[in-house]
Amino acid sequence: MTEPNSRTMSAQAQMGKDLVYLTVYPEDYNPDLEYPIIVMLHGLGASMYDLANLAPVIESKGYLYVCPNAPIPIQVAQSVLAFSWNIPGGTDPEQTRRCEEKLEGFFEELLELYPLAKGKCLLLGFSQGGGLTYKFGLPNPDLFAGLAALSCSIRDPQALKERLPTNKDQSIFIAHGLDDNPDRARASRDFLESEGYRPSYNEYQMGHEINQDVLSDLVPWMHKVLPPLESAKE
Repeated sequence: MTEPNSRTMSAQAQMGKDLVYLTVYPEDYNPDLEYPIIVMLHGLGASMYDLANLAPVIESKGYLYVCPNAPIPIQVAQSVLAFSWNIPGGTDPEQTRRCEEKLEGFFEELLELYPLAKGKCLLLGFSQGGGLTYKFGLPNPDLFAGLAALSCSIRDPQALKERLPTNKDQSIFIAHGLDDNPDRARASRDFLESEGYRPSYNEYQMGHEINQDVLSDLVPWMHKVLPPLESAKE
């Protein structure tokens, strides 16, 4: 593993108070600079390494990336473990609550590690992680300047409605595949619009995935909502 101050992007797994997480450092990382932060939540059956692969595609120099690992291990093949943010099928509400408390604690820990990060964060989630992006991101516009919800939906709009802030200016990017049952994503868009949000809603000829067409729209949106640190790119 390369050191964080090397001239190439590097990644370092770390143990937080409740969750293991991966920090992806930009090229020419300077710990004295205040980098905007992109938090990425993986989906069911993946790990913190999954979305970390997007970092060099998004921007190699101007962001710090933080990817927490879901706490529930699941076996996807012989001797192969992956992870989930809740018990598949949602059969254990208490376990789900504990996992969500760990994720909430992780966000608090993030602010302790990077005190100036509030308002300089963007939350991105795929699939199961996208549902959590809605659940944790929408009530916290002061922390997250924008939300990227990829291949996911809002599971319980009425419960979330009670936690929505008065300010509905938060930027939201939604991407969903036409071959991935888009009705729930469309319903999520309709719910957000009914509550006063103006999400950027995008459908693609794809399944349950993140393809190049998504990235071609997502990356410019991210750079606009949360610009990369320019001094780090010089």
